[in-house]
Amino acid sequence: MTTKKVEIVISPKPAHFVGDGFRVHNFIPSVPRLDMKRMDPFIMLDYNSKFHFNGSETPRGVGVHPHRGFETVTIAYEGKVEHHDSAGGGGIIGEGDIQWMTAASGILHKEYHEKEWSKTGGIFQMVQLWVNLPAKDKMSKPKYQAIKNSEIKRADLGENGFVQIIAGEYQNIKGSATTFSPVNLMNAKLKSGGKAEFNFPANFNTAALVIDGSILVNGEEKVSANHFVLFKNEGENFTIEATEDTVVLILSGEPLNEPIFPHGPFVMNSREEIMQAFEDFNTGKFGYLED
Repeated sequence: MTTKKVEIVISPKPAHFVGDGFRVHNFIPSVPRLDMKRMDPFIMLDYNSKFHFNGSETPRGVGVHPHRGFETVTIAYEGKVEHHDSAGGGGIIGEGDIQWMTAASGILHKEYHEKEWSKTGGIFQMVQLWVNLPAKDKMSKPKYQAIKNSEIKRADLGENGFVQIIAGEYQNIKGSATTFSPVNLMNAKLKSGGKAEFNFPANFNTAALVIDGSILVNGEEKVSANHFVLFKNEGENFTIEATEDTVVLILSGEPLNEPIFPHGPFVMNSREEIMQAFEDFNTGKFGYLED
């Protein structure tokens, strides 16, 4: 098995606000080498690095907005988010929890700092990832997977730490989320000096985001917190070693190799499908959700 080498390490761009509750660095799509096609099926990644929000009686967040054609995955590292959607999904995403929302044929949703957490405020750290859907599944029925931290499957690495398998497979342990195409999504939580090895097919688009701490990739490339590692589409095997207590988000997926036509909150395969999405949204076919 050959080594999957680093193609580029990307520093975080200046942060911007999404609504008034999410202060994010955008990694996908960003630089030309990290556009939607390059990271297919991962078409958007916003990272809210550690940021202190003061307490507020009015929860900060993003009001009602539509999505069609993909899935949103929210990973909570610190802080709490409350979610509601027009398909009846919703709840509180607490620290360590995952929300996997399949917008598919169309959904309205809103996401805010959880009411009680908002009153006191504190450190907030989240990732939101958009996963594209195959053309045959874009108009399927919306669904919602709420995955509690305690329910996430994990591979114990002994003194090295452990790997949480959100989706995909690691050491013959299958992840907690169901997906429409081959997608691997994992949190490697390593003690200082701990190592973890990963194996993904050479053609899978593969990357890592250092959430906390710092790592050595393949024993040579040092990557610090809040930096994004893009791997070459060559080789299958890579290792990460924690140079301090570390959390790393690993993502690897089989490219769909279908046309990607994004426009705002919709990601379809053609301009005509985008126009239909706007028409359906404007005529109320995404349901109703009170702001």
